Amino acid sequence: MKIEANDALCGKTVLSVLRGELNLSSKTITVLKKRDDGILAGGVRVTVRHVMQPGESLEINCDDLEPNENLVPTEMPLDIIYEDDDIIAVNKPPMLPTHPSHGHFEDTLANGICFHVLSSQSTPFVFRAANRLDRNTSGIVLVAKNRISSAKLYFSMKNGKFKKKYVALLRGVPEKPEGTIETYIRRQKESIILREVCGNLPDSSFACSEYRLISTDGKVSLVEAVPRTGRTHQLRLHFAHIGCPILGDDLYGEASEEISRQALHASFLSFPHPSSGKTIALSAPVPKDMSLAAKLHNLSYNPEERL
Repeated sequence: MKIEANDALCGKTVLSVLRGELNLSSKTITVLKKRDDGILAGGVRVTVRHVMQPGESLEINCDDLEPNENLVPTEMPLDIIYEDDDIIAVNKPPMLPTHPSHGHFEDTLANGICFHVLSSQSTPFVFRAANRLDRNTSGIVLVAKNRISSAKLYFSMKNGKFKKKYVALLRGVPEKPEGTIETYIRRQKESIILREVCGNLPDSSFACSEYRLISTDGKVSLVEAVPRTGRTHQLRLHFAHIGCPILGDDLYGEASEEISRQALHASFLSFPHPSSGKTIALSAPVPKDMSLAAKLHNLSYNPEERL
């Protein structure tokens, strides 16, 4: 990553730039300090105490030295929505796990992106997803290509600069055409997967979701949903909580003959680019299985009218 010489840079210490301008964590800065080419000012290695001079550019080497352990590069088709030197965004299909886990060591999105990135670069690749989707949820997954991009994306997300939108099919009709669902969520006892809605307890986290009804036939409803917080299974739990579980969700509702997984799709994501700071807005069309399920109930969705 290179920051060209400019008046705003001049007179600042490298440490103030790394923390204030780039929002890097102490851990990341420590890693950079240990590398011979980690921090360069005007092409020369400097310490974090160095004061930037007129005409000096700042270069940060954020390439990873070691790859993910046990992450096997696997060639697979990827629907790449956006890619540059810092990030890659993919429209993940349903039924594809995001990360390797027991029983899925070489057939995940991480494996596919690792193969894709390594085919065009010689440096090691570490898979760092900025957002996560359940195996059965489709849609946009954003991945940082280096440590600094990951840190800046995390900072942006933590400060509410990520905007997410989902499309879902619900069993039933929400009582109100649009609304906000606020609850507390915690992990169910003796389960590593299931979550539950609960009161404000020491082991719970506040969760907030907004939704808007797009169309319904009285039995199934098509909605847009915006999670204001990012809790595990949040939208699935919240819609079940109001009596309208997501169609096909066999964890918090029931299986469906109309679709073989929960009808939930991450359709829109916007965020500040980790290098330029410019807003990147990405969208992904609703997949075929959800479109077919919607058509069975004469429901239609035009995202251009909604985003």
